[in-house]
Amino acid sequence: MVSNSRRGQYGARRKRAATDNTGVIPQLAKAVREVEAAVMRGHVSATNRTKFQVVALLMREERARLKTDDTISDAERNDAMKRLDGLAAIMAKTAARDTSLIRLLQAETATTPQARAMRKQMLFAGGIDMVVDDAPDVPVTGAVVPEKLRERQVMPVGVKARVRSQPFLEPKLEKLTPPATHYSQLRDWEVIDPILKAFETGAGGGAASMELPDPPRFDRVAPAGRALMPHQAQLVEAVRYGHREFLLADEPGLGKTAQSILAASVADAYPLLCVVPNVVKTNWAQEVARWTPGRRATVISGDGENVDAFADVFIINYEILDRHVGWLQRLGLRGMVVDEAHFIKNPTSQRSRLVTQLANTLRGQIPGDRPLLMALTGTPLINSVEDFKSIWHFLGWIEEIPGQVGEYRPSQQLLDRLDATGLVPSDPGFMAAARREVIDLGIVRRRKVDVAKSLPSKRIVDMPIELDSDEGSSIRRAEAALVERLLARYARILQASDLPPHTIDLKRLQMVAHHEVQESKASSAGDSIFAMLHRIGVAKSELAAQYTAQLAHSVGKVVYFAKHVEALDRAEAAFAAEGIRTVSIRGEQSQLARDRAVKAFQTDPEVKVVVCSLLAAGVGINLQVASDVVLAELSWTAAEQTQAIDRVHRIGQETPVTAWRIIASQTIDAHVADLIDSKQGLAARALDGSDEDLVHSDDLQVDALVGLMLDALRGR
Repeated sequence: MVSNSRRGQYGARRKRAATDNTGVIPQLAKAVREVEAAVMRGHVSATNRTKFQVVALLMREERARLKTDDTISDAERNDAMKRLDGLAAIMAKTAARDTSLIRLLQAETATTPQARAMRKQMLFAGGIDMVVDDAPDVPVTGAVVPEKLRERQVMPVGVKARVRSQPFLEPKLEKLTPPATHYSQLRDWEVIDPILKAFETGAGGGAASMELPDPPRFDRVAPAGRALMPHQAQLVEAVRYGHREFLLADEPGLGKTAQSILAASVADAYPLLCVVPNVVKTNWAQEVARWTPGRRATVISGDGENVDAFADVFIINYEILDRHVGWLQRLGLRGMVVDEAHFIKNPTSQRSRLVTQLANTLRGQIPGDRPLLMALTGTPLINSVEDFKSIWHFLGWIEEIPGQVGEYRPSQQLLDRLDATGLVPSDPGFMAAARREVIDLGIVRRRKVDVAKSLPSKRIVDMPIELDSDEGSSIRRAEAALVERLLARYARILQASDLPPHTIDLKRLQMVAHHEVQESKASSAGDSIFAMLHRIGVAKSELAAQYTAQLAHSVGKVVYFAKHVEALDRAEAAFAAEGIRTVSIRGEQSQLARDRAVKAFQTDPEVKVVVCSLLAAGVGINLQVASDVVLAELSWTAAEQTQAIDRVHRIGQETPVTAWRIIASQTIDAHVADLIDSKQGLAARALDGSDEDLVHSDDLQVDALVGLMLDALRGR
């Protein structure tokens, strides 16, 4: 709002007595009477609502000024305070007649440009010659940082400018509705436990998925060159029809990320906050660019030094949310997506409390507006139906009972739906009806097998990750040193050939790369291309294991492939820490041990992951009990990648297969992935009669090094 100090802010004040008919108070009295008359007539216009809010604002300012103004006597101060008290009584009675005005009395309610202009007019009419128009901070309901976190709060460069550039969030007055005051037959009943029991027992039967509209005939949402699958288009269409809260529990591989990004686009829910696991932050940024190329995404890391404060989409991981919750509450967010929402299942955990606090801020900051809130998870239930509670709380379907952490009651929205059924928990049909009402609030659950007709039988999905550890920094430095060494050799070749130093000659670059590959084969130096890929594979294995664990919780059994022994060891340690049972298939095993591992994975429901050596398990075994494969390390040949995926994608597999390639972005790993894909095209032409263009390449290692050098040369 505005400063309590009037003298410096408003400029010169006309000399007047506090009790005469000049000054601000008479202007406020006039405005109050006008609004009161409108309420009595039963017709309160938007202008009168704005006037009511401005009067409340100026009354608070006038009280603050009177308390500190040493130019008036105590008698004058007391008289002015009595006049303000009288106006406050009239406003309270007026708001009691039209309850939609109550919200406008609150100090934290956002003001509009019209309200700001009217405030200036009243002050000028009250004798204030000049009003300095300082842009106030965005007022936010519930914008409170817990005491123990206040010292940890950061303020990234540019955020303050972003907040001040949009100081007012305009209320949606046409959507404001008075609070419901009807009698609820359920007010004395405990309803949360029966609803959870209904989900536990499947009361009423049927899939736990709301009815969605048919997909539109023409896709006008996806960018050029991309298309939504029918099940994705259905959810986006529901957003177009006005639905704003979703528990999107589709199985992994069905495009939950794309659906939420396009939902935000259709709802115009920007700025959008995405709270995601650390391992998928980079992927989210790439998906935003892929599906909404006109929107800017920024990834928040550490203390947010590199945050683009004017971005449309803000992506943050759970672990650092406690440092940024303060400024995020002031950003004017219009939408929020929580990925892997089962991470907030514990209502007493800090991450759950902060996520819920942010959601409450969104719901309260723009009167009349419904923000987009989406909880994404393939595993809404980890241990029990109790895990639903925190997700429903985030979505606003239930609310926490004041002073009772983890204890909930239905929100007004849910209570209205339950009342409409005409049933109470003692009635036989209550559980089935209540389950249906909660589902219709926005639960969406599709499985691969449900939408198999619209999915290809085999898909490869790249999952980029950032190696932001010390180990990752060391790898990037080593890679930079390798490129500099190669470019120095290339520069000497150009100089010997009398060519300009910035010449890009593909044949000479290939000569340098070929020479490097031959030297690397004969050397174990730490900066060789083979050593580089080894280090990258080991460094990303733990992140790949974390992602595999998420899949295992969501879909059951997963096949994990890696190349190096160190990567396999790290992965198994990570799975053990997550409490996930595994078996392994490695090159040093006997055939008996190998057969036992395969059988355990196929038949033991407690074994969720088989950890496989890319070379030892790439052929000769059947693992089609799973439909998800994680490729933690890349092979040098497209054929090895295909062989690994085909351990799952084979005769007997009834579900579409998804292979997740974990790629270390901004490293040679990304070049290798691109080259593997291009080699797939070459194989298709040679073996399948495809008409894809041939890819000119001597070998993968040479092309990978050429790609690194080209990136460096073009970036200079």
